Amino acid sequence: MRISEAQELIREIYGERDRRRGIKGTALHLGEELGELFRALRINDKDNLKEELADVLAWLLSLSDLLSINLDEAFSERYGGGCPKCGSIPCKCPEV
Repeated sequence: MRISEAQELIREIYGERDRRRGIKGTALHLGEELGELFRALRINDKDNLKEELADVLAWLLSLSDLLSINLDEAFSERYGGGCPKCGSIPCKCPEV
């Protein structure tokens, strides 16, 4: 499934709810899901990691949709030519 297809699916499932919740509420839910992902990482809960990663992506897609940003296009524009800073694949930027 392409990113744009996933974004459309999430819009079909949750779009009406997301619009009622608004950008701020949706962004807060994304933050909560990130917290759940970090917790699963901290305790090394491999079964839960898969679920939490999917949840983070779903909330990111919802937020992108509310902002009228096609995440497929945005990602391709930003990373399609390699690292946005050095342009290389793999990145040749100094590690920080």
